[in-house]
Amino acid sequence: MAIQKTTAREDSVELTDLDRHLFHEGTHYRLYDKLGARLSAELRVKSGEWEPPHPAPVPRREEGIARGADGPAVRPYRVKQTGAQFSVWAPNAEQVFVIGDFNQWSQSHPLTHGNDSGIWAGWIPNVRESAAYKYRIISKAGSYTVDKTDPFGFFHEVSGSASLVWNLHYDWHDEHWMRDRGSRLQFDRPVSIYEVHLGSWMRVPEEENRFLTYREIAPKLIAYLQQMGFTHVEFLPLMEHPFYGSWGYQCTGYFAPTSRYGTPQDLMFLIDELHHARIGVILDWVPSHFATDEHGLGYFDGTHLFEHDDAKQRYHADWRTFMFDYRRPEVRSFLISSAFFWLEKYHVDGLRVDAVASMLEGKQRGGEDFLRQLNTEIYSHFPGVQMIAEESASWPRVSRPTYAGGLGFGYKWDMGFSHDILKYISREPAQRKYHHGELTFRGLYAFSENFVLPFSHDDVAYGKYSLFSRMPGDLWQKFANLRLILTYMYGQPGKKLLFMGDEFAQPSEWNHDTSLDWHVAESPMHAGVQKLVGHLNRVYETESALHEKDMEPQGFEWMDCHDAERSTISWLRWDRDYRHVCLCVFNFTPSVLRNFKVGVPKNGFWREVVNTDAREYGGSGQGNFGAVQSNPFGCHDRPHSLLITLPPLAGVFLKWEPSQQ
Repeated sequence: MAIQKTTAREDSVELTDLDRHLFHEGTHYRLYDKLGARLSAELRVKSGEWEPPHPAPVPRREEGIARGADGPAVRPYRVKQTGAQFSVWAPNAEQVFVIGDFNQWSQSHPLTHGNDSGIWAGWIPNVRESAAYKYRIISKAGSYTVDKTDPFGFFHEVSGSASLVWNLHYDWHDEHWMRDRGSRLQFDRPVSIYEVHLGSWMRVPEEENRFLTYREIAPKLIAYLQQMGFTHVEFLPLMEHPFYGSWGYQCTGYFAPTSRYGTPQDLMFLIDELHHARIGVILDWVPSHFATDEHGLGYFDGTHLFEHDDAKQRYHADWRTFMFDYRRPEVRSFLISSAFFWLEKYHVDGLRVDAVASMLEGKQRGGEDFLRQLNTEIYSHFPGVQMIAEESASWPRVSRPTYAGGLGFGYKWDMGFSHDILKYISREPAQRKYHHGELTFRGLYAFSENFVLPFSHDDVAYGKYSLFSRMPGDLWQKFANLRLILTYMYGQPGKKLLFMGDEFAQPSEWNHDTSLDWHVAESPMHAGVQKLVGHLNRVYETESALHEKDMEPQGFEWMDCHDAERSTISWLRWDRDYRHVCLCVFNFTPSVLRNFKVGVPKNGFWREVVNTDAREYGGSGQGNFGAVQSNPFGCHDRPHSLLITLPPLAGVFLKWEPSQQ
């Protein structure tokens, strides 16, 4: 019984001429709907007599073509055959084969290309979901032959490097979140981010220290985020990466979540549950460089297809990775499609773009133009998300609109903030008065960008030890100093980010191969830091003066930035309508400063909403009995003043309220 022809393909995924044009123009942003492996079915017409299986079924109609009531049909009829469509870009290949467990990894399924697009494609029958496959590429360049992971694969093996044919269907239940998520990361909203490396946040020690899966971690992580009051979680890269020690920053799967923790649907479940709990999700995304493993993107078809063809622009010696060539339109289509993919298919609320400074090195790589195109298209198609830059070279106007000459990001990490305050706090208190400028320098640039203030994974790795262990002094002073700088961050203008473990004074440097030291959080001093961070998150969220004008200089006012001799510093934070104001005062010495005079702009009752020296946080219990009444004696060019007790190595927030008569 011969097959006459293919009449139709259900769920067609073949590229059109428009697709090819946009791809080669650098403006195709949903290539994940076209390239890679897609399950589909063909309707084929066969000729000859229809031979029913035995015993013969009741005469019926199949696929819309009548069967003979009195005997077998003698005309052509249609049958459905399942399989998968494979498509890959390899313009310098001589031949391309799909090899997989469905053909015993043989070269029995060649792909073809019928135009100059460089895209090889073909439909293979009897391919099922979860089938493992690779592309075997025989290059025009010499005798180079290589087996490659699918650049557009939705799911990859960690070991063996094969891609898996996968359907991304998932029934989402986060429609309420998605409808109003646009307000969650805005400049006038409280944004407090908990940065997580998923593989080391918590493990199962009684089961050989195995990872928690995406589904297992969901209830534990959500309960903890709610307990601590964080508004968002940011995951270090979850895209597939062969070397676990790279933390995900050396990627091979730009469209595949790592299979270490489960399937794509398992990650969708985690994000869905986070959204249901009203917690936003930010993913680290790495368009700056990629892994050099042979099965990855490097030297893909025997030429430098994704990476720069100039050796000086191609290889990052420090990271031992390849650098993308953003001049190539197809690379821009690939990377922007990856960004679209995580925002669309996984409902991610923001992308933190890693190593932006390296993308801007060398005008000939085209990184500046690429970033402007990326951000323009993201905000045009996904108005509810935010793009966040990790940029360490002080490039101007990173978080300013492209039409105003900026790179177009929504936020930028203020890495200078964490560098300066950690350098300052590591000094012995007696020496701090000589380095007061490390506290005040941020005032010169605090509103030049839309900043996120990070105490990130970079601050507790590479031999830097944990934040807690970097604090000077005896044990009590170490805890006090840590509580002080955490509170200092929450008082500063800018959104907040804290790496996992910092919130309970993790004593050891972060180790990606083990769980956090959760057992120490049970001790009173560590639990005190944890309780303080939870309180800071809630004060930051409820007090409009501490977040509404995070990005505007009108929301910040120095009270006294010159008191180097006593190592104190103070400022005011205002809300949008200037109806609410908070006074933030910090003492970086171990001395109690009694009758400490500080000016205030309003007469009334100033309630103490944060005091890091409270006994419940592990402090000495010095403070102001909950509130202070202002007096009419001016100070710091303000008409009123307060006389407060400023605790040792502590921060105090006082909120103005009208006088209580």
